[in-house]
Amino acid sequence: MPSPFRANKRFAESEMRCSTAKQKNVQTSPSISTKSTSQMSPDYHCPILPGLPDDVAKLCLALVPRRNFPIMGSVCKRWRSFIQSKEFTTIRKEAGRLEEWLYVLTHDTKGKGSHWEVLGGLGEEHQLLPSMPGAKKAAFGVVVLDGKLLVMAGYMADVGATCVSADVYQYDSRLNRWSILAKMNVARYDFACAEVSNMVYAVGGYGADGESLTSAEVYDPEKNEWTLIGSLRRPRWGCFACGFEGKLYIMGGRSSFTIGNSRFVDVYNPENHTWCEMKNGCVMVTAHAVLGKKLFCMEWKNQRKLAIFNPIDNSWKMIAVPLTGSSRTVFRFGVLNGKLLLFSLKEEPGYHTLLYDPDAAPGLEWKTSAIKPYGLCLCSVTIKA
Repeated sequence: MPSPFRANKRFAESEMRCSTAKQKNVQTSPSISTKSTSQMSPDYHCPILPGLPDDVAKLCLALVPRRNFPIMGSVCKRWRSFIQSKEFTTIRKEAGRLEEWLYVLTHDTKGKGSHWEVLGGLGEEHQLLPSMPGAKKAAFGVVVLDGKLLVMAGYMADVGATCVSADVYQYDSRLNRWSILAKMNVARYDFACAEVSNMVYAVGGYGADGESLTSAEVYDPEKNEWTLIGSLRRPRWGCFACGFEGKLYIMGGRSSFTIGNSRFVDVYNPENHTWCEMKNGCVMVTAHAVLGKKLFCMEWKNQRKLAIFNPIDNSWKMIAVPLTGSSRTVFRFGVLNGKLLLFSLKEEPGYHTLLYDPDAAPGLEWKTSAIKPYGLCLCSVTIKA
């Protein structure tokens, strides 16, 4: 099987030959109609990889390790277009070549600010993402959509909450670059966001004037467009969102209609565009992650237990975290290869990342892991591509 990178020069030469042949035929045959020229065009089809049928060539490209995607995207427009397509993802999935990576926003303890880094399995070298475009922001939302990382809204960190943004940036891991998407309808920060059925939802938070919001909106990647949807029954901020079985769940945070932190769970059904609510949610959540078909949370008052939500029967169960010592240690979660990683926000000598395996035999669910970001984990997302 030929290497696609060695085929770069051959591809360029093939493109040039095809182009020259087409020009020659059109210039030397003025009597040929537009229709007949169109009929002849298949004879001058430029292959994705010279010497191979396109279906075989696509399989060759799909088998290339993910770390080489940016190089592939720089070869030519056809390769770049293909590796960005859903067909590319489908072929890799069918071939069992999808790779899972953990993208972690870390805070540099040496005062160099924050940056995104990429963690794979054991032995994988850490990778750093290019800097996010635009001004440095805080209290923004992060979502994964179609294998891409979206960073949304927030306020200007250097100015404070007096300058709130509606900007949306997208990082494409296949091309290793950022781009700008359509702005949100409402500038907001400290809001809930999640992907549901290939659409992105942003709900609540604080607005540009510091007011608590009930508004909600949805992003359609096919149209690159945000649309306002039905609002929450009450303002809500500091909350988080997740998607289960085609529905959007909003939990945690506070509401101006409740005393203290809210246990209400707002649930949005995109099919009939309606909100409903439950009354058994988590409060003061410091970390959350969806693993499989369940939600894992850790509450501020109880850093020694995991609260696990099952959306099938809306039930919760508690799992003890095998730690002793100070209960003030705060964690952030990461999900990699079907396991939950617990990153401590307190640096301690000899600390190891905790790992929870929900599929392990009873008594063997907890282990330690050598997977660890360079700095303190602020948030993380998992991307498969």
